[in-house]
Amino acid sequence: MPETQQSGTTTTDGRDPDASPETVAQRRARRAQFLRDLNEARELRDRVQPRRARAARMRQQMRMRTFRW
Repeated sequence: MPETQQSGTTTTDGRDPDASPETVAQRRARRAQFLRDLNEARELRDRVQPRRARAARMRQQMRMRTFRW
């Protein structure tokens, strides 16, 4: 559930407009965490749905075989 703000004003991305801008290091750390979570979710999906994962691997291999350099 999203956090509620007392001031009632937020930017389009949901952050408080009065907060200081995000530093490059903070953005990279947040992005790295997101990518770790995404990779973990993909691995979990592949374990739970092995047939779909195998079909996706086969499709990727076929794309790579037919790709022209």
